Amino acid sequence: MSEQKNVEENMIPNDEDEALEVREGMIVEKESVEAPIEPSPFSGKTTKYSKAKSLIKKAKNIVDNTSKRIDACRRMYESNLKAYEEARSALQQGGFDASVSLLKQLKYQDLCEEEEKPVVVFSTQEEWKPFRLKDISSGRITGLFYALLGGITTAVGMVYIATEKLEMILDVRKVPPENQIESVLAWFSTIIGVQEDVAIGTGVLGLIVLLPMIFIYKIRMSLKARSNLHLAVKQFVEAELYAVQKDDCKEKMETIDTHVQDIIGTLKAYQILLNEQKGKLQRILYFEGEKEKGAMYHEKSLVEIEDTKGLIESISGVLNVPIVVDEKITDESILALQNAKDKLYTFIKRF
Repeated sequence: MSEQKNVEENMIPNDEDEALEVREGMIVEKESVEAPIEPSPFSGKTTKYSKAKSLIKKAKNIVDNTSKRIDACRRMYESNLKAYEEARSALQQGGFDASVSLLKQLKYQDLCEEEEKPVVVFSTQEEWKPFRLKDISSGRITGLFYALLGGITTAVGMVYIATEKLEMILDVRKVPPENQIESVLAWFSTIIGVQEDVAIGTGVLGLIVLLPMIFIYKIRMSLKARSNLHLAVKQFVEAELYAVQKDDCKEKMETIDTHVQDIIGTLKAYQILLNEQKGKLQRILYFEGEKEKGAMYHEKSLVEIEDTKGLIESISGVLNVPIVVDEKITDESILALQNAKDKLYTFIKRF
């Protein structure tokens, strides 16, 4: 039983590095499908700083590739919006506005009594913001600063202890005389059990100061390395999640593009028909004049008026509903477009 327990314990990662080796092994295996297999940065005696830099580099590659896809989606989005606005403007100038005005003059203004409300055609909660990664630093500069600060503090403390042992008072407002400095330095040689010697004492003091400096520097570098590795792993995971969330961006935009192009084609067809109906309404207005709704208009004239009214109502349903909300085509837009196409088909079928 004890041997089995030891085997199980040996299979469990003992520290953070081993756990990260397992994590990186999964990452390399996943990426091997898309890229040539590279030596794992976690193999051998790689430092935590190198591991962190490697993860940050991988995260940047993921974000860069995802950003390229998002930029393509954004360009498609802007292109669709521009094309739709151009088609809408062409429709309004090519017969829609004139037909509405003529219907008012012909006292056939039921559809015009309600004031049009502005509609946000393309609405999305998600902004096209880039995913930004924080870079890491080795921490050497701050490590040296803290080490130097610790060394100075240690030196001052040791000099104070020496003066206390020698029953000496140093005037900190001025540079002490040379004999006092030599006495203090010589005292440090007694710490290792030899007679007072300035050279030996200076070496001992230097060693006493150097040891905490090395210790502080190592501690600082270790903490910084651990912090860097934690940040790198966190950002790598966030970059992967970001890529997964944006993975279907292109597919969504292609679906929206198909729908918008269908709308644009329908608007152009209505533009041609309404431009034609505009001429018919102008003819009715010129030869029959303004009359009360339905009163004494010729039977064929009433048919043209009703047809124009029906076309305007159908295409208004497309113009006055949002097309995209939260990167999804709205049900209202799909239904309005289908109704407009059905009306268009019915109208053209008469010819």
